[in-house]
Amino acid sequence: MKSILRFVRPYWKTVCLVVVLLVVQAYCDLALPAYTSDIVDTGIQYNGIEHVTPTAIRRSELDHLKVFMNQEDQTYVESLYTEEGEICRLTEMKKSDWEKADAIFSMPILLRSTVGDQISMIDSEAAAAMREKAEAQYQELGESMVNQMARSWVKTEASACGLDLEAIQNSYMWKTGAKMMGLALIMLVVSVSVSFCASRVAASMSRGVRGQVFRKVVSFSNAEMDQFSTASLITRSTNDVQQVQMVVMLLLRMVLYAPIIGIGGVFRVMQTNTSMTWVIALAVLVVVGIVLLLTSMAMPKFKKMQTLVDRLNLVTREILTGLPVIRAFSRERHEEERFDGANRDLTKTMLFTNRVMTFMMPAMMFVMNGVTVLIVWVGSHHIDLGKLQVGDLMAFITYTMQIIMSFLMLTMMSIMLPRAIVAANRIREVLDTEPSIRDAEKTVLPEQNRGVLEFRDVSFHYPNAEEDVLEHISFTARPGETTAVIGSTGSGKSTLVHLIPRLYDVTGGEILLDGVDIRQMDRHELRERLGYVPQKGILFSGSIAENIRYGCPEAPDEVVTQAAEIAQATEFIEEKPDRYDTYISQGGGNVSGGQKQRLSIARAIAKAPKVYLFDDSFSALDYKTDVTLRTALKEKVADSTVLIVAQRISTILHAEQIIVMDEGRVVGTGTHEELLESCETYQQIARSQLSEAELDGVKKGGVSHE
Repeated sequence: MKSILRFVRPYWKTVCLVVVLLVVQAYCDLALPAYTSDIVDTGIQYNGIEHVTPTAIRRSELDHLKVFMNQEDQTYVESLYTEEGEICRLTEMKKSDWEKADAIFSMPILLRSTVGDQISMIDSEAAAAMREKAEAQYQELGESMVNQMARSWVKTEASACGLDLEAIQNSYMWKTGAKMMGLALIMLVVSVSVSFCASRVAASMSRGVRGQVFRKVVSFSNAEMDQFSTASLITRSTNDVQQVQMVVMLLLRMVLYAPIIGIGGVFRVMQTNTSMTWVIALAVLVVVGIVLLLTSMAMPKFKKMQTLVDRLNLVTREILTGLPVIRAFSRERHEEERFDGANRDLTKTMLFTNRVMTFMMPAMMFVMNGVTVLIVWVGSHHIDLGKLQVGDLMAFITYTMQIIMSFLMLTMMSIMLPRAIVAANRIREVLDTEPSIRDAEKTVLPEQNRGVLEFRDVSFHYPNAEEDVLEHISFTARPGETTAVIGSTGSGKSTLVHLIPRLYDVTGGEILLDGVDIRQMDRHELRERLGYVPQKGILFSGSIAENIRYGCPEAPDEVVTQAAEIAQATEFIEEKPDRYDTYISQGGGNVSGGQKQRLSIARAIAKAPKVYLFDDSFSALDYKTDVTLRTALKEKVADSTVLIVAQRISTILHAEQIIVMDEGRVVGTGTHEELLESCETYQQIARSQLSEAELDGVKKGGVSHE
């Protein structure tokens, strides 16, 4: 839960506004049942007569009522009325006067209606005794019930005084109805406002979290990418954020509202003067019991669900990425079964949780209807005994439903919350993971920008690995020279190149660029000086020109065209109808492997860096294109350092320095001719790729492989 609150914290002002609006909504929601009760009890039963104090009363009846009052009350009552013949009419009164007058009139009216015509035979002492006895007898009913019983006599007296009861009733009904309509309109506006604010907070939060996750992932080195896996990171930045967004919106809309309406409902119930609060306690216990039972069954599955989503995402991504290989090996059926297995696991889990949750609503409806029947059963007996009014019973039922619904909202969230908490924790894992590769507190820039690259006793092992992949590598790559790295598969060639742009950091030794340890340089500045071409050509959706300009967005058209010419990409670009504006689909799916690789090389050339890193980038090219490209590149980058990782000897044949690697170690350094004489590993590679005639020609210096 702390993880979710952490994401919402920046929007606390809007959350406070939501709380205020929810209080207003709850006040309106809780006020409506009271007005409904008033319409039934006052508007219908008593023709709109709201108070025990008569607005008009005959002089004789007023004198009879005064028999049951003390001297002080008699004096106060006389001051309230003006006589118009035999009728005494009430003067204008304040709210406090109404409350005081009702308290004075209620018991005398009740006694007057009881004694009837015998009132003339009752003296002051008998009246006082009767009042004391009546107050003790009616004490358990409460003041509200006494007032309601007294209003029946007031209604009769109003009719006797010639008042239009129908007009009084209509006036009261219209007035009360207008108040209810006003409250309903306020609730409408507030509810829409709360939904708007909650949706805005949830959407803003998800946008912010996705941005944070994206920025964090972009800062990750390959070590962190390997730790989480690409499939999991995609799920965390999409599905997990979506889960949190949905729950945040419900938290602001329902969870905050539930305790407000629940507490308010309990407070209102206490004002209805009923003795049925035990019904609410029973209903709440039943609801909590049902929810705990269903939650205990579904909770383990909710925790498992996000892992299964990860698994399905992983399988889907692998299948879509490897579709050509799958078709080539006729493994479609196997991959369909693998996808179906992951899909079925997720489906079974979701079906189980959904089926468990389907019992929630029917069970809640059964409880609510059962509670309603119970309230009506018990309340009808109270009404029959004169302890409860019909309107109060209706209000009690409404408040009880509101209280139960508040618990239902909370318990429903208790089911949705675990999955969101799991998702939030997964997001926090990403956000709280510090990249293993960071800039130094004080970065240093080389005094010169020449491109001298030096490895000093470099060793490296992958995170959690026990053995080094590279051991004690030392060499220097200089501007104007081509340094090549060759070796068998798994010898550490690509790993060596990945250390230069700090995709990984060395675990021993140091790598220097123009005399400065690259770990002391700002990463952005370091990578600005490098032109990296990966082993697998990677293109982005957009035009060909946009892909070539990727490393230098401001590059003019002339630079783009020249880079394409050097990379030998002009031929196939010119054949396309839109030429450099031709759209490249996602991942470069509408170009061949060789074309993709040439565009990747052109992208690095357009950047004009001081150091070029080619990670086996020429393997997808035919021999003719390879030779032509390297010849053009040699002329273009005469002042730059070129580091080539290659599998083919023909690619590095004329390199000024060739480094031979075997099992993470340097086993030979020199030119092609020197290594043929001194390095057994290089000799084995050469024999596997060159004919005897070519080897002899090289040794004699008269034959070139090209």
